[in-house]
Amino acid sequence: MSATATKLTFSPETLEVLKNYASINSNILVKPGNKLTTVSPVKNVMAEAVVPETFDTEFGIWDLNKFLGVISLFKNPSLTFEDKCVVIEENGASVQYMFSDPSLLTTVNREIKMPETVLSFTWNPKTFGELMKAASIMQLPDFCIRNNGDMVEAVVLDKADSSSNHYSVELGEVTWQGNSFEFFFKVENMKILPGEYTVNITEKVVSEFIHTNRDIKYYIALESDSNYTG
Repeated sequence: MSATATKLTFSPETLEVLKNYASINSNILVKPGNKLTTVSPVKNVMAEAVVPETFDTEFGIWDLNKFLGVISLFKNPSLTFEDKCVVIEENGASVQYMFSDPSLLTTVNREIKMPETVLSFTWNPKTFGELMKAASIMQLPDFCIRNNGDMVEAVVLDKADSSSNHYSVELGEVTWQGNSFEFFFKVENMKILPGEYTVNITEKVVSEFIHTNRDIKYYIALESDSNYTG
């Protein structure tokens, strides 16, 4: 063991975050501290989470799904982080897993500062699950938050086909100014952990999903044809 090696055991919460991150980006750069961040390859989805573990050194994982698969070979392994690798071991069995060169990874290189919010609401996990299930069954690529008169609804649809099927759910209490809007997202970008969220949407560019019970948040880009009448 090198002089700089540290030993950790991943909590179930951290493993859940990493599995979720693997659906956003296949690689990750972990920096010193207790915050894990990721960003999609085209940088339209970013996530940050505070986890129970504190990492002492920076390390990169090229294939996060493979890394998690190796960890799953063990029941509750210890992970010893050395300069160029992590040693995963339990009951006499071990794996030496090599780190990736950070320059090869897609990393978060700036902090997002949210512009003024024009729409806020609490995101019900049951509603979200229903929408994503409908999108999968009907093969609908787009997700939209829009007003329908005085009512605000969440819809999955194919915005390129006006005659396509769609599935909509009326949202509950919503904070907005009564303006007309359509905020579009790609269904494939809605890769958030289950749970209740406070959702803040700006007039353009970005939205923020803040988990109400866990220290995790997502920034998801709006599609360019989103519109808001201020």
